[in-house]
Formats: sequence, C-alpha cells, structure tokens
Amino acid sequence: MTPENPFPADPDRAAIWTMLVDRDITAYVRNEWTMVEADYVSASEFMSIDARTSSNPDSWRAGGNLAAYRDSWSAGSAELSAAVPADTLEAGLREVTTLRDIEIHEGNAVAHKKLDGTIRRRDGGVVHLNWQTLYLCRQDAGRWRIRGFIGRLPNPMGDRSGASHAKEVPAHATQHVTAGPYSPVLSVRADRLVVVSGQAAIMPDGSIVGDDVEEQTHLTLQNCRRQLAFAGCTLSDVVKVNAYLTDMATWDRFNSVYRSYMPEPCPVRTVVGAALLDGLLVEVEMWAVAR
Repeated sequence: MTPENPFPADPDRAAIWTMLVDRDITAYVRNEWTMVEADYVSASEFMSIDARTSSNPDSWRAGGNLAAYRDSWSAGSAELSAAVPADTLEAGLREVTTLRDIEIHEGNAVAHKKLDGTIRRRDGGVVHLNWQTLYLCRQDAGRWRIRGFIGRLPNPMGDRSGASHAKEVPAHATQHVTAGPYSPVLSVRADRLVVVSGQAAIMPDGSIVGDDVEEQTHLTLQNCRRQLAFAGCTLSDVVKVNAYLTDMATWDRFNSVYRSYMPEPCPVRTVVGAALLDGLLVEVEMWAVAR
C-alpha cells in the first residue's frame, strides 16, 4: 500500500516527497530510469558524496557523476529484483522508507530520506536496509530537481561515533585477553532507564526469519534498535546486554555480527546458552540510558 504524502497542505514539500519516495520507488522496482531522469539537474551540475556508512566527514569521498549513479541505481535495482518479487519489493521499500524532514530556503531544499527495515527474499531470507541520504534539491524550470546528495550515511547518524557521555569505562579497568566485544565494567550516569524485552529474529507478522545465527543476529539487533528508537535511544545509549544462544558453539559467529552494530565503549554483557522457542537461535535484551 502506498503511504500517504505527509505534506498535503504544503505543495513544495509534497512535490519533493513524491519525487524522492513515490516516483523513485516505482521507477526503481521497474528499473526504469526514464521515469526519474527529469528529476535530476543536468549532468554537468550534478554532484554526489559517498559517506561510506561513516558518521565522520573526514572519511567521506566524492561520488561518481550522474551517469555513474544511473548505472549503479540500475544495477542495484536488477540485483534486488532478482532476489525479491516485484510486489514484495515495492511494498517493502515503501514500508522501510521515511521522509519527513525537508528544509526549504530560497528555492533550495535539503531532504532527509531514511531506510530502516527488512524485506523478505524469495528464498525465505531477508534483505537488510539501513542507511540514510541527504538530497540537495532546487527549484528549476517550475519543478523541484535533485542537484546532488550525500549517500550511504549511517541511520541514525552518530550511532557509532564514539563514547556516550552517559557511560564510560573506569580508568584502569581490565579484563582477560579472550574477552569479546564488551566492557568489563561501566560507570553510568542515569536519569532515565530504558529496558528492552528480549528480541529475536521475528518479523511483524510473527514469522521467524533466518536459518543461521548470523542472519538471526542481524534481524534481532535491528529489532532491538527499533525498540530503543521508540524511547528516543540508539545503540550508543545501551549499557547492559543479556544474550541467549541455543548453541554456544556459535559464539564467535554471533560476536562477528554483534561487533558490527555496537559502538565503543561496548555495553557490559552476559551471554548464556539457553533453550529458546522453536526456530530461534538467538535472543537479546538491552538496558539503555536515555539522554
């Protein structure tokens, strides 16, 4: 189902939303660049920046020209379409896409487009989508057009940018050399605690996704992150994690995924082997400090 345009009383923002969400998704699923070609300024004026999934601008790099972006856009469409049925892909992209923040000033605009969620593949697995793009737009010849963008930004920004002021590892704290991605002890300053119940690789319809611990850990941590966001927190605010594995032999594989999500200083953590609901390989609960 197509989401409603959130700017019904604002023609400019409504037009930008239609361009960046409605029209872009339809064209992407059909792999028809001609549907959106007129939404871009001339090739000589276009510029993009690749944030490389980093919150640190020092690591960002100049992106390709408009032709290179078109080719990348088309290749990405073809790859996703091969893995996901067209109707599922379009519904999924609309479900995981959010565009509510658009700043407009003297004929220029910055639009914050965010993706966060999963789409089910034909083979029963899921595609993980989590990033954001800042689109730079301008009014040109009576319509809004895209003059450039900063793409592959983390969502949310700052999630892995460093230590939270609400938590820190005490000076001289140490642990054994075989320790995983966790802190031995944290000093926490808390005005409000946020507690997330055990999350697992369960989709909104109640189905369990993932046949291996890596895939289930990805979706489990994304579900944790989503619950934290409801309370105004990110993974940077997490101070305590309890994780449960049906098979402790998957410890290293769980850690390899977990490490990619959790910013420093890592939360204190306990991992135990446990009997979980049928089909589940991992479950994670979190405690966080709201700032």
